[in-house]
Amino acid sequence: MITWLDPHDPFPPVDQALGSDSDAPGLLAASRELSPQRLLLAYRQGIFPWYAEGQPVLWWSTDPRMVLVPDALKVSTTFRKTLKRVLRDDDWEIRVDDDFVEVMETCAAAPREGQHGTWITADIVDAYAALHRGGMAHSVESWYRGERVGGLYGVALGTMFYGESMFAQRTDASKIALAALCAFLAGHGVAMIDCQQETDHLASLGASPIPRAEFVGHVRVAAAQPAIVPWRFDKSVLEWWTRPPAT
Repeated sequence: MITWLDPHDPFPPVDQALGSDSDAPGLLAASRELSPQRLLLAYRQGIFPWYAEGQPVLWWSTDPRMVLVPDALKVSTTFRKTLKRVLRDDDWEIRVDDDFVEVMETCAAAPREGQHGTWITADIVDAYAALHRGGMAHSVESWYRGERVGGLYGVALGTMFYGESMFAQRTDASKIALAALCAFLAGHGVAMIDCQQETDHLASLGASPIPRAEFVGHVRVAAAQPAIVPWRFDKSVLEWWTRPPAT
């Protein structure tokens, strides 16, 4: 039995989420409203929304939790060469927050293998756009010859970053944006990026699952730290990945 949340109700403890033997492991609560304030409460407690159009807002806290340590992003020899080429080539740019809503809408329209429709509903766009206006959500965008060809967005609280979605319209474009984000976050001492759910794609990028209790404990400390400012960078941060790999 999951909890129904009225507008001013607190979230239940995350250990009350449905277990691995259920049809919806990690499902914790449901609500009618999706306000920026509710989103912030959720993220500070290791909870995230995920639902489809026509459903109530479903709130999740998965166990284990998939996370990516920023400087553990898997950068192959081939991709390292790609990043070096991006650094040299004036046709390539990394832009931050150029058009946050457009990035969200492009992520929503991107086809996903095995998925029909999108969880990035109009209400989701509105709520995260409000966080963006408050400086708590950001997009990182790959541009090639003046066109946005890849990007991602997520929520930034203190020294915690919660990744939400990404898209690519050119080979490696989303991964280039992710590499730029990881380099920026690593340089600011960020210990992990929340990836929410365990997938083969995330594992291929270097993400790995950790126990929910460990994740929530980290979030409570990291999200309470001073915000990273200014949240601005360009493709020069990719130099982080051009160093010879550690032996």
